[in-house]
Amino acid sequence: MKFHWTWLLAAIAGCGGARSTDTGTGANHLGADLGSVPARMTRGVLSGPLCQDTECSCRDEGAPDDGGAGTPADGRKRFELRIGPAANEMWVSLGDNLYYKSAERATACFYVDLTPGETPVAIRASHNGGLSAAVSISEYGVNSKSWYQTFQFTCGAPGVCSYDELDSNKATYQKFARGLHDACGSVRVQKLNWNSSEAADQVHPNELGVTLALNIYKFLPSKPHGSECATGGE
Repeated sequence: MKFHWTWLLAAIAGCGGARSTDTGTGANHLGADLGSVPARMTRGVLSGPLCQDTECSCRDEGAPDDGGAGTPADGRKRFELRIGPAANEMWVSLGDNLYYKSAERATACFYVDLTPGETPVAIRASHNGGLSAAVSISEYGVNSKSWYQTFQFTCGAPGVCSYDELDSNKATYQKFARGLHDACGSVRVQKLNWNSSEAADQVHPNELGVTLALNIYKFLPSKPHGSECATGGE
């Protein structure tokens, strides 16, 4: 599936004003023009008892098992999308669905069920004068009754995101063997890229876009997060 939002597809040949980073996965860079931000809304299917309409309460991370998030129907896997903490607006897409965190809310959580296969993800943060960005995606293991740290991205949280921190993130992500950010889970992170605007101070971007793909496998993880697991996920 291709990203279809205009702010992800815009590509202006020879246009400056943005910095682009490829983390070594072979994916194409984002366009030089990030374009306008998406609509300020959540548009997508939410799952589990913590969700109602377009909002969810965050699970109790100290509670056992699913922390109140519930379990998915057969053939799907439940994921937690946690946006923030960040002082500015942020948007995240999972496939065709859009999830929005306002500036008035430090952290927003969403619970979604995804099928095995590849799910594209896009992250956007925007704020004049510098921004902060934090997103984590976690998979719930029904058999292991454990949450897996599928993917985490932070820049300037706390503080303000800088080009130096983005460069440091690149080195960090290259350490994950074959895209397995949690070797006990069942998801590989692939095609990770980001693009940022050129800032007046040459240090802190005002716009940030991140894209990646979650390659979700069919098998159900059996070992809890933190166990001794091979890079194959078991």
